[in-house]
Amino acid sequence: MVTQIEFGGIPVDVVRKDIKHVHLSVHPPTGKVRISAPERMDLNTIRAFAASKLGWIKRHQVVMREQERETPREFLERESHYVWGRRYLLTFKDAGEKASVELRHNRLVLGVKADASLERKRSVLNAWYRQQVHAAVPPLVDRWGALLGVNAERFFVQHMKTRWGSCNHAARTIRLNTELAKKPPVCLEYLVAHEMVHLIEPTHGPRFLELMDRFMPKWQHYRDELNRLPVRHEDWAY
Repeated sequence: MVTQIEFGGIPVDVVRKDIKHVHLSVHPPTGKVRISAPERMDLNTIRAFAASKLGWIKRHQVVMREQERETPREFLERESHYVWGRRYLLTFKDAGEKASVELRHNRLVLGVKADASLERKRSVLNAWYRQQVHAAVPPLVDRWGALLGVNAERFFVQHMKTRWGSCNHAARTIRLNTELAKKPPVCLEYLVAHEMVHLIEPTHGPRFLELMDRFMPKWQHYRDELNRLPVRHEDWAY
């Protein structure tokens, strides 16, 4: 059940869950604020927590509202698409029933049937992006697992509308957004490191910050780079 509170003129959705710690998140594209709180925590305590984070919330809302967004992809010849931070021009080849995606110099070649629909083209490319992230993650999980002394039981790659990644501390799993295949590789490594640190410390409190500072000193630079890059255009829903 969702309860809405307000402080400083900002509406906040409060969701009570079977968890031990309070989690605060600010979601794109408008900076919607959500707090996940332990089931027995009273609203006054939650309000006090939210008020203590007011400056942080406002800074993140400004970043999200000003972030550049891609125009909708129409899948036309020479349309710009991004792979690992590099810009490619879309082109097509008739591949019959066997769809394919390949990179040739500055071209992203999409192999589909000549009469393929827009949705089919989008589906093929999105599946390819997912494969790219899925292939890139295992060595990063191994590297950061060794550095941090922690193991992720499983990882998942999927389209996520409101976040770049997430961690399930109890299940020891992490999730990463398919859209990371469009960003520079360092952004993916930052997200893997971020979520694996959450396997040690589930909150964004002092211990989390200390671990990030110790193992990835430039992590805030990488986070800011990721947040400055254009994000996918779509109708956001919660």
